[in-house]
Amino acid sequence: MEELLLLVHRIPYPPNKGDKIRSYHLLRFLTARYRVHLGAFVDDPADFAHATQLQAMCASLCLQPLDARRAKLRAFGGLLTGEALSLPYYRDRGFARWVDGVLARGVRRVVVFSSAMAQYVLDRPGLELVTDFCDVDSDKWRQYAQVQRWPQSWVYRREAARLLAFDRRVAAASRAALFVSEPEAALFRQLAPEAAGHTGFFHNGVDTAYFDPATTYENPYPAGGRPLVFTGAMDYRANVDAVDWYARAVLPIVRAAQPDAQFWIVGSRPAAAVQALGALPGVSVTGAVADVRPYVAHAAAAVAPLRIARGVQNKVLEAMAMARPVLATTAAMDGIVPNPRFDALVADEAAPLAAHTIRLLADGDRDGLGALGRAWVLAHYDWDTNLRPVAGWLEREAA
Repeated sequence: MEELLLLVHRIPYPPNKGDKIRSYHLLRFLTARYRVHLGAFVDDPADFAHATQLQAMCASLCLQPLDARRAKLRAFGGLLTGEALSLPYYRDRGFARWVDGVLARGVRRVVVFSSAMAQYVLDRPGLELVTDFCDVDSDKWRQYAQVQRWPQSWVYRREAARLLAFDRRVAAASRAALFVSEPEAALFRQLAPEAAGHTGFFHNGVDTAYFDPATTYENPYPAGGRPLVFTGAMDYRANVDAVDWYARAVLPIVRAAQPDAQFWIVGSRPAAAVQALGALPGVSVTGAVADVRPYVAHAAAAVAPLRIARGVQNKVLEAMAMARPVLATTAAMDGIVPNPRFDALVADEAAPLAAHTIRLLADGDRDGLGALGRAWVLAHYDWDTNLRPVAGWLEREAA
């Protein structure tokens, strides 16, 4: 087997959140074809317990601890150097030495997951680089700037511009610049037209055996309510904004018509703003749970009211895989292979989204959108099928 270097900004195990799900399956796919040297940062010390699983998969492994407070201090040094703040956030001398050692052994194939990791391999002749950008992160920072006050808005606008400039440089050095969906790839082609010819995408996948609606789970909800569930990491800014908006703007309208409606926010590390929502009528905040599947399986519907979003929402795909109808905004559905029938539960304003919710609670899933979602995931979101283009880009002869 040929050797390959894979650099990931966050340890790809356990695959229990968006980016880690994608990076884990990318790693699994690559280890079936190459001897993989994996380098990744670890921002949760508990994840070091999973090093054994990764060592068994890889030819060599470097897991570098990342202290968020120190990383933020490094990041703001970028204001002095003029670079995107994301770069010093993920900069580490020890990690760089490990990368140098792997490349010194003659490893030429490199896959980077998240563009900030490309700083370790740029400007090195002879590398066959494929970059999985996942999302157009610069546009995410642009969206953040639009909803923040100064000085945060200025910092976010600056990051959007500087990160885009860096991403264009990375794309130019890559034989493939890959994204999570065709809409993300199309946006990057507009922003970086010089890289349009080698900008592509591969869809995420879903473990449909794990997220199986036929599995029986004990009901985690108290009797007497009609639960609507949101799942995700609850310290992530876009998720915080989503649940706050739904709890404050949408749910009161729903409960006026359906008093037994309940909004359950299920996910780890709930921010203070999320914890405060638990004081509102009909809102419950669980914090981390051992398994989100019982909460999805026994919910009347999954809710994905994201107003700031990039790429594909795994929470939506997983709910669809479990045959649950999904109430969502346009942004939450934006990277998913479209089907006009799903639009019956999509709205971007509070009143129409509440109306969709009320109708669903009153009539149930009479349109069969849950079953359609399961069939849609089975048809379009198989990991091995969706990852095949990565092997094609790696093996393609350089232009």
